[in-house]
Amino acid sequence: MTLPAPSRPLTLGLFEKRIDGDDCLMELARLRFQQSGMGAEMHAGTPEELNWSLRFRPSEDNPVTVHLPRSWRLIDAQCQTGILHFASRFAGRVYGFVIHDHPDLATRSEEYVRAARELESGAGEIPDCPMVFVEYAAGLELSTFAEFFGSIRDLVRISACIDIGHVGIQQARNAYSKTHAGEDICALKSRKAALPSVMSDLQAAVNSSTAAVLGLVEMLGATHKPVHFHLHDGHPLSTFSPFGVSDHLSFLEEVPLDFEYLGRRSAPLMFGPSGLSRIIAKALETIGGDRLSLALEIHPASGRLPLGDATPLFRHWSDKTNAERMNQWLSVLSENHRLLLQNSQCR
Repeated sequence: MTLPAPSRPLTLGLFEKRIDGDDCLMELARLRFQQSGMGAEMHAGTPEELNWSLRFRPSEDNPVTVHLPRSWRLIDAQCQTGILHFASRFAGRVYGFVIHDHPDLATRSEEYVRAARELESGAGEIPDCPMVFVEYAAGLELSTFAEFFGSIRDLVRISACIDIGHVGIQQARNAYSKTHAGEDICALKSRKAALPSVMSDLQAAVNSSTAAVLGLVEMLGATHKPVHFHLHDGHPLSTFSPFGVSDHLSFLEEVPLDFEYLGRRSAPLMFGPSGLSRIIAKALETIGGDRLSLALEIHPASGRLPLGDATPLFRHWSDKTNAERMNQWLSVLSENHRLLLQNSQCR
């Protein structure tokens, strides 16, 4: 089935198990995504893995994007072959594929441009070929990242993915290191005794993240290309993630503190609801709703939520702890999706 071109932004959520258990966890995800109206962002290393995930696709009417292996580089011929193989297998069923950028984009830009044009040529031979989005992930200068897409603005199937968490954490790192002799802001979470004395500088660095994202959105908007977003919050002091990263958080969280700061024992995240609202507004203004796809890439955190209407899916489970953990995560995704809809009038 060929998905129609969107007239408004597409909205998606991270659609995976990420929690131990049988395939009923995927059935639970299907149910909750159907109820919220979210499309699905999946991960796959092989076409067989993607075929398996698509068995649980929430709806044929909502989009699917697929994150391919993080090691794949646009300039590697083998990876180009892999991307085209995925594209030919899943044309008409998938809206787009996501691959990471890499540090050598800054030093081998001509090779990357040439590779993008080669990939575009191959993609042009595939009817209903999905988009290919290159994600900001390697901490490049934002202008370098944007300039690459300006140099391929004529290519219709290859564009950018803005991961706002990656951009925000990198900006916070850059800002803090300028005032603290190259120190890594993300290392402060293991130096709790030092935090009260540097908290003002830390939060100033964190608060600069939204402006950095807005600047990148503005630069990419000038290319008039479709742009995919990975949306999630973060904070250098966060220990929420079971994967040890400082981002991939809900926009509705705050970071707890062991001390009082500005009369509170918690700190706001990089963006929060207001920052997300500003980012979406800028994207609608400069890129256009018909060229936006917005994926909530929020990881599971602690907590459990009773299964409610999904209880029949788990009758064979004697211990429903992981089912309730999955349900809690899906609830967080749904809450953030409602926030996203309020800001963007998405479908």
